[in-house]
Amino acid sequence: MHCVSKNSVRKKQPPLVTFIDTHCHIEMTEFDEDRDKVIQRARDAGIEAVITVGSDMKGNSGSLRLSEKYDFIYSSVGIHPHDAKDFTEEIYEQIKAWGTKYRIQDTELKNHASCIMHHASSLPKVVAIGETGLDYHYDNSPRDIQKEVFKKQLLLAKELALPVIIHSREAKKDTLEILGDSGINRGVLHCFSGDMDMAEKAMEMGLYISIAGPVTFKNAGKLRETAEVIPDDYLLIETDAPYLTPEPFRGRRNEPAFMVNTAEKIAETRGVSLEDIARITTLNARRLFRIGKSIQQGEITYKIRDSLYLNITNRCTNKCSFCVRFHSDYVKGHNLRLSSEPTEEELKAAIGDPVQYKEIVFCGYGEPFLRFEIVKNIARWIKERGGRVRINTNGHGNIINRRNILPELKGFVDVISVSLDAQDEKVYDRICAPDFKNAFHEVLAFIKESKKYIPDVQATVVEMEGVDVEKCRKIADELGVKLRVRKLDVVG
Repeated sequence: MHCVSKNSVRKKQPPLVTFIDTHCHIEMTEFDEDRDKVIQRARDAGIEAVITVGSDMKGNSGSLRLSEKYDFIYSSVGIHPHDAKDFTEEIYEQIKAWGTKYRIQDTELKNHASCIMHHASSLPKVVAIGETGLDYHYDNSPRDIQKEVFKKQLLLAKELALPVIIHSREAKKDTLEILGDSGINRGVLHCFSGDMDMAEKAMEMGLYISIAGPVTFKNAGKLRETAEVIPDDYLLIETDAPYLTPEPFRGRRNEPAFMVNTAEKIAETRGVSLEDIARITTLNARRLFRIGKSIQQGEITYKIRDSLYLNITNRCTNKCSFCVRFHSDYVKGHNLRLSSEPTEEELKAAIGDPVQYKEIVFCGYGEPFLRFEIVKNIARWIKERGGRVRINTNGHGNIINRRNILPELKGFVDVISVSLDAQDEKVYDRICAPDFKNAFHEVLAFIKESKKYIPDVQATVVEMEGVDVEKCRKIADELGVKLRVRKLDVVG
């Protein structure tokens, strides 16, 4: 089924990466003179979808009209805390009616699964309730009324099974308390300006954190620190246009096309590529707002920054409590849940020319040495073609294969990274739950043996409760290898 309406805006050439602007107000009067051109520029800049967010009744009506006209524009309806004083039962019933009639249904997701954008009917598409919340900076409405109206919209979002878009400015305590009492677990703190403690508490509830243009400002050091450490699974981006224009356009009216500049700064801050940020945040937006289609098939190769990773198995001999595979199918926006393990030929075809990447990394959602012959053969093939090889392993390779496999890797592997994970056997067994007895001591022996055959050997630990990083560092020093400390919940 062809899912593009007659009023669709089409771009001449597809951009290299695409984004979803999860929060803007292009229904506002600031865009009346050139709205169609703004929408065209958004498409040309790679904005694959836009959520235009209502904040009062005029804005709600405007956002609905736009989502009716354009197949890639979606609506959110709600009342901003500034306008909470004007909230009435009639307004509540109207928002509920819109959300009931025009929200996206699960049946629609199935019926339009083959479409780039799953819903392209002539009806508006309501994907969220909001913008609602608390604003104690301006206090345009009395605080007790703001809280009451906020609670009502949260309850409505739960009733309609829609996510909620939350505005919170200088109202951390009350925002978190109301959210906690509501039981809401689908939503986003938009244009986040709080501290890391607030972000962590919101994420514990299942809420996303959305970063806007201020992250590009020179004096936004604290916001960049937060943007750096938000886990991939909880990160969104937005423009909040016409407000909060990013550098280098600050001082001008903001618009969805400028989101690329915000994304570039976030990518720089997190030490990843623009492509990585686009993939991560677009996936998150699709999942939260149920727009577009998710990646259904697990990827056997996946690119992060300028390295290519090989996902050759989902099996592992550890059950590490911190492992992302137990709570998500995705790493950096890539689906790594395999339906079957790839063959050598499939891997070679997916890799292509190895020299186009900084390095080829055996990693994925399992322990590579469970498929040792594949690792050895592909590593040899990569080296013969001038590529660089790194293996990320839990260090069980010799136990798994019942022999010392390391001599067979000499000359084929440039770097091996071994998960040390703990300072002693007791902590290791608790955190990693290995399949083998004496696994911790086998890991130590594997690291020591690796130095004989592989030029660069590293040990890794994850910062988490019970792990003594300094004792791990001492162990690495005694083994004569470097220690890399990874942050909890940061993968890839």
